[in-house]
Amino acid sequence: MLRAVATAGLAGLAIVFPSGAEAGSRTRKTRQLTHSQYINATHTNVTNVELHIDTKDTSARNDTAPYLYGLMFEDINHSGDGGIYAELIANRAFQGSGIVPGQWSGLTGNVIVNSENPIDPYGPVLTGWGAIGNVRLSLDRLHPLSDALPVALQVDVAANATGEVGFLNYGWWGMDVSPQTYSASFHVLANAPRYNDTNVGFTVSLRSNLTGEVWSKADIPPAKLPTFDYVQLNTTIENTATAPNSNNTFALTMDASQVAGQTLYFDLISLFPETFKGRKNGLRKDIAQAFYDMKPRFLRFPGGNNLEGVSTQTRWKWWKTIGPLKDRPGRPGNWNYYNTDGLGLLEYLEWCEDMEIVPVIGVYAGFSLDIWGQDGTDWPEDKFDEVIQEALDELEYCMGDTSTKWGAVRAKHGHPEPFDIKFIEIGNEDWFSKTYPWRFSRMLAGLKKVYPDITYISTAYNENDDYVIDIPEGAYWDTHHYAEPSFFIEDFDFYDNWQATTNNTDVGVLLGEFSVYQIDTPSGEVNYTNPPDVHIAYPQLLSAIAEGVYALGGERNPDVVRLSSYAPSLQNRNWYNWTPDMISFTANPKETVLSASYWQQWLFAHFRGTQTLPVRNVKGAFNPLFWASSIEEKEGVVLLKVINIGNQTVPLSTSLDRAYSSVNGTILTAKSLDAFNTAENQNAVVPRALNLSASASALHKREGAFNWQVPPFSLTVLQFDV
Repeated sequence: MLRAVATAGLAGLAIVFPSGAEAGSRTRKTRQLTHSQYINATHTNVTNVELHIDTKDTSARNDTAPYLYGLMFEDINHSGDGGIYAELIANRAFQGSGIVPGQWSGLTGNVIVNSENPIDPYGPVLTGWGAIGNVRLSLDRLHPLSDALPVALQVDVAANATGEVGFLNYGWWGMDVSPQTYSASFHVLANAPRYNDTNVGFTVSLRSNLTGEVWSKADIPPAKLPTFDYVQLNTTIENTATAPNSNNTFALTMDASQVAGQTLYFDLISLFPETFKGRKNGLRKDIAQAFYDMKPRFLRFPGGNNLEGVSTQTRWKWWKTIGPLKDRPGRPGNWNYYNTDGLGLLEYLEWCEDMEIVPVIGVYAGFSLDIWGQDGTDWPEDKFDEVIQEALDELEYCMGDTSTKWGAVRAKHGHPEPFDIKFIEIGNEDWFSKTYPWRFSRMLAGLKKVYPDITYISTAYNENDDYVIDIPEGAYWDTHHYAEPSFFIEDFDFYDNWQATTNNTDVGVLLGEFSVYQIDTPSGEVNYTNPPDVHIAYPQLLSAIAEGVYALGGERNPDVVRLSSYAPSLQNRNWYNWTPDMISFTANPKETVLSASYWQQWLFAHFRGTQTLPVRNVKGAFNPLFWASSIEEKEGVVLLKVINIGNQTVPLSTSLDRAYSSVNGTILTAKSLDAFNTAENQNAVVPRALNLSASASALHKREGAFNWQVPPFSLTVLQFDV
């Protein structure tokens, strides 16, 4: 992710904003964008387009890139904690908190200007928790659950307390309550001097935060409590209720008659709904299902900036993200909030396993960012072997058999079978660093010596004015583009003959991050201060069209463009620091919005042949119509993807060199370029089926001919059954 970002705050959680700052939960004002610059990039002298698709000359075909469409994920916009990581309890182990970077007149660059914990930025807080009954809640450092989780919740129960006492959690800006089985767990310890050796029972429940109504509950029978070591208690809540909204809480309560005058400590308080594929400590169902439905072929993780840390000490240390949750300390994330690392290395790999996709793992490469801004710290050259070994250990955890040190650890964590790792990315956006040439060279040599069959990916090529990375044959370059629509349209042919013209023989490309970030402006410069008159907050039809044209350029060059992924992929609409995003969501699954850009990715990933087909334009040229064709020989299907970026209908005549039995299509379009999906209107821009066979005569089918009027501002996949 590029470094320059807007600042958002913990809306709904306790944090103070500097003057003029704004919470992430924003209402987008309806406005009519001016698209004159975009229209100027299109050719308005519309003529008929005639295309001939050659299906018989197999020598003219190329194999399509098998992993072309995938996912890029990092914990930004609370996309992990509070997002796809299904944990419903916010601040479950009091690990840390959020900050707000900004300017201070005495220094250049950014400093931390506000934080949830005003004394200890990123430090523990009680955010998300509230008391029930006559109790006092506070943070305790004297009774740590583990070395990794040194802070607990101290609950002091008044001696005269009666009735129900305990505490509740508000969740990540709410909590979905729907018919399913919830898994609850927590660790508890009694304070020895105050404990009177009574049996203590617990009740966990789901409640309305508006009315206090209890939707469902489960009881843990009374028993003696330990005063030396914590005990973990587990239960399930069988819920049959459907709450009318997500303004709900999780409550953990006791009978005051059992605990009055006592002090108890709680930590790692957890509540999981049913997860994607039933995976323990797994993914939120609706978001994961939306990803799965895209038919992605890879997952790039863990970042992104979030790989690098805001210092070398706070980098993503993979070995601290594995094993029991009580042994994961978490870390200050790069996007201004603390990461629990409940979604750790093994969970990412299991995510890939459950979706039947391949991992693209970013390994730390010795460059970290800083609160200051884009610049950061480089690892000393004389100590760089430490970084290489760190990555080798990570790969051994992923790929080593159980006879290896880290392979045995993975087996202990429940996965004895090694994972198949095909792609490793060395760092992230290292063009910001002056030292990447030697760091990339040493990392590549060190990793390739042990794992020669992996495809390695450079995060820089020619972006830095001071150097050009010499990417070896067989390796890839990860390039990122947050740009205006015209950039993607004008670069449709960028990868035509790219390897030859740039002398990058057999070098592939990962379009690792891209999106239409703003509308076209006269300057052509992307403005990361996000002025509302040009910034695109939610992906529009305009976004899908421009991104689709760029994707077609990739499909036409499968020897070059090997992988691609939109970014960022997820946005919690209650707290975010980057827009636009492919999928946005709240605590309520009914409010998960699949954007126009999501549907463009869905459309192109669903309809993919195994080989490209040559297309000859007998009449007409690219712009305003763009196209690419492929074939799935086993299925007997020829696909023609057609995008009309203009505001006029374009007559299209196609001819195949063989007969077809039927033709159908799927189209993505809307009434306006500005159209975008919202929680209130989730279907403003969605694909719809076209039944076109009736418009093709029997004679045309026998001759392989088809005529169609391509609607303005549309992306279409035509499917010929041959």
